[in-house]
Formats: sequence, structure tokens, C-alpha cells
Amino acid sequence: MKMKSHNFWYAVNNTEIVVMPRSYLETFGVTNLHYHLVSELMDSVDRIRVREGAIESGRPQIITPTYYESELLEGFGQEARQYVDWLRQHAKDLHILQYGFKLQKRELKETIVGGKLEEVTEQVKQAVTSGSDPLAAVVRGVDDLWDVCLLKLMVDVVRQSAPANFQELGRRRMLQDAGGVPRAVRQEIERRFDEAARNPERIPSLHTQLHRYGLFEEYEDRFFALVKQFGGQSAPDPVET
Repeated sequence: MKMKSHNFWYAVNNTEIVVMPRSYLETFGVTNLHYHLVSELMDSVDRIRVREGAIESGRPQIITPTYYESELLEGFGQEARQYVDWLRQHAKDLHILQYGFKLQKRELKETIVGGKLEEVTEQVKQAVTSGSDPLAAVVRGVDDLWDVCLLKLMVDVVRQSAPANFQELGRRRMLQDAGGVPRAVRQEIERRFDEAARNPERIPSLHTQLHRYGLFEEYEDRFFALVKQFGGQSAPDPVET
């Protein structure tokens, strides 16, 4: 029986991106990457698992360090979260990731086939490269920590997309400083205030976002004026973060 790994570095170091997506992540919209992850079963010989699914990368948000510390990866396990903690401290060049991609992992299907890992990987590669999907990827990784392998894929895709994303953000002047935070943050806050003014059910979301950006004190008077406008309806506990 093969030894099961419990260290995310084992998965990172044994992840190979066989086919990278041909298109960049969207700068101002949602991106859905279609992945094929090939891995050898830990307790079987010549039994290969092929996972096929999608990773949804939401519209990039330019965020403050306070926000970044509070962000979590929805659907990913503890080992993947530990990897993100390491990236936050050491991968300083991952500017788009630091500015925030919220990943949602959605499994579509899974099959187990017989054969050698290299052979099955090559078959999957040929099927994907012969298709027309510019956002398709093929990954060879570790079966029990496969979510870490997917996160490694996203890190590489972010690295590939970051220059183009930043150029587009720069052209639209979204990175300019506006009172200590990027201009895009101010625009996001204004958008959320407008939503909450039309729908009081959005007030708790606005409250949470202000805390995540570390800007609640700056907008506190305006926030509570909005709450008062609706007679306290949907008002959150002011001490929540």
C-alpha cells in the first residue's frame, strides 16, 4: 500500500500543470476554468482517477490588507488554506491574488480507469488540446490532496494573468490612491451603499464589507444614517466584523 501524504508541500511539489489555459482570467468579470485532474489512487496499482470540473474565479477585487487577511477559499480544505497562508507571507509577486480572488470549487464528474499515470495523462492532454475551450487545463497531481493541486493551478494561472490584468486596471485608473486605498475600493463601497439604500437587506453585507476593508470607522456616520433611514431594519450588531 502506498503511503498517504499529509503535507501540502508534497502536493505542491508533485503537481504538474500539463496544459495551461490559453486565455487570461477576466479583469472585470467572472472566469470559469475547466480542469481535468489526473492522479494515481493511493492504495491501488495502475488505477487512475480523472476528476473533471470547474473552478470559478470571481471578478478581481482590489482590497486592503485587512480584507485580505479575512478572505477564505470556499470549498477548499485545511491543507490548501495553509498553502494560502504561506503565499500571503512569501509570494509577494502574486499581486492579483493578494488583491483577492475568491475561488469556488465545483466538482462535475469523476472516473477511475486502468493504466499508467503517464499514459492516461497523455490521453487526457490530447483530448483537451484538440478541443476549442481556451479555459481548459490539465493537471497531474496527488490524489488525496487534489484540492491543493487545483490551488497550485490557480496560482500559476494568476501569475500568467496578472500582467494583463494590472495593465487593464491601470488603463482604467483603478489603482490610483484615493484616501489611502485604491480608487476601485472607493467605487466598490459606493456601489454597496447604493444597493443598501435601495434594499435594506443589503445593509449587513455593506457592514461586513466595510470591516473587511478596514474602513468602517471612516464610513461609520454614513452607515448608521442609512440604518436609521430604515428604522433599524436589517441593522447588524455594530461590533461584528
